[in-house]
Amino acid sequence: MVTHDLANFKELNFMTYENILLEKKNSIAYVTVNRPKVLNALNMATMEELRAAFTDIKSDASIRVAILTGAGEKAFVAGADVGELAKLNTVSAKEYAHRGQAVLDLIENLGKPVIACVNGFALGGGSELALACTMRLASENAKLGQPEVHLGMVPGYGGTQRLPRLVGKGLAMQMVLGGEMITAQEAHRIGLVNEVTAAAQLIPRAEAIAAKIIANAPLAVQYAIEAVNKGMEMTLAEGLYLEATLFGVCCATEDRKEGTTAFLEKRPAQFKGR
Repeated sequence: MVTHDLANFKELNFMTYENILLEKKNSIAYVTVNRPKVLNALNMATMEELRAAFTDIKSDASIRVAILTGAGEKAFVAGADVGELAKLNTVSAKEYAHRGQAVLDLIENLGKPVIACVNGFALGGGSELALACTMRLASENAKLGQPEVHLGMVPGYGGTQRLPRLVGKGLAMQMVLGGEMITAQEAHRIGLVNEVTAAAQLIPRAEAIAAKIIANAPLAVQYAIEAVNKGMEMTLAEGLYLEATLFGVCCATEDRKEGTTAFLEKRPAQFKGR
């Protein structure tokens, strides 16, 4: 049984989950937050399961891309479990935030692309969950926002940090301080989501993007994610040094030899992730 006790926030090594669904096929892992009756709200039990699922995905060499979405047609993740939030004190709230941040850090730095398919409300922790993903696709009916100020709180799962890095300080301030939802179309305009599609095309579009990624060298994809993520935290000079280093590491891989050889021989490359 999954526990809600923060003290027991531990690794789950089973494949049967109570709050999420995990399916693997064609080198893609499909992770679905499965609490549609509460609009897929994130409680700590769900965060535990997300950590277990993405730890599994990280270690599974057969999986190259993950697609993350919410069950039902109304919500990706409509926010955190307010009932849990209402019980937090200063000490437990800080621990709560740190543990949630650790799950999102795992997703952001998985070494494999994670595509968020925002199929409805993505508010508070749901918006932050999407922000941690490598890229975000949204259905036409999606709504995104950081409404924590309405509850007398600030975002605790990275919203004050990832959002301004993605859309800029001014727009992030407007969203965080106003606490208002924005449409999928506005989210696309400001660069919060990559694309907006019809709801029925959301997963197929993510699969099409995933297919293009899967055709590429696994280690090159991993190092490219690392270069972008870590480089965003560095000066330009430091980022360029990291890029050159990872470029050098790529040149020592079997995949680089295969990629260049296949190009010169005018044939598809057969990458092995080595």
